[in-house]
Amino acid sequence: MTESLPLTPEATMAEPAIRVMFTAQQIAARVREMGLQIARDLEGQHPLFIGVLKGACMFQCDLARATPLDVTLDFLSVSSYGAGTTSSGTVRLISDLRNDIAGAHVVLCEGVVDSGLTLSFILDLLRARQPASVRVATLLDKVPCRKTPVPVDYAGWRIGSEFVIGYGMDAAERYRNLPFVGVIEES
Repeated sequence: MTESLPLTPEATMAEPAIRVMFTAQQIAARVREMGLQIARDLEGQHPLFIGVLKGACMFQCDLARATPLDVTLDFLSVSSYGAGTTSSGTVRLISDLRNDIAGAHVVLCEGVVDSGLTLSFILDLLRARQPASVRVATLLDKVPCRKTPVPVDYAGWRIGSEFVIGYGMDAAERYRNLPFVGVIEES
């Protein structure tokens, strides 16, 4: 009889405990409210929702569906975390937008706004392309972690400095697919 061995070292480790911060139901309700607010603020417009990959992917799609306007989607990708849980302080553009945003009403979608360094970098990049307006929508706003002031027009919740996972947000590329936002409990 042969013994089955784990394929990866991680498979032998116990999974960490995860504390739920916001349930899938709470997220859905709050995102609906945000979508309606955006629709009121941009009534008569056709906003462009720009998602910051990968952390905002689920939030952006749900927010677009919750906004009863004719919206279009685009994406960009930046990096400041790498595989860690704190920002390196250096922001790099990994993948740029596919479309011209001149004259567009942009809603920049972020999963979480933390130090503000990444958001500041993105806002400078977008404003240089002369959109009609730029509004920032984030599911989570970590105001206590701010290193540079940035505008947040729509925030699902303001939270403390917890490192969050789920609903698109990750820890070393894991946990993005959780339907809730949680915090890994220290053992």
